Amino acid sequence: MKENKDIKEENLKDLNDICDECREKDESVSQNLILTGFKICKSCRVSKTIFPI
Repeated sequence: MKENKDIKEENLKDLNDICDECREKDESVSQNLILTGFKICKSCRVSKTIFPI
């Protein structure tokens, strides 16, 4: 039972709405995490789409 609690706490730490690229807090980070699997904000997603390097 204790292991399940630890796993849930780790999952909640991932949903902190902080972008991995620019380190800014944005609501779109959790939405993009669900859609694409990457923790990036809307503006970083657009820039990565236009300039993929």
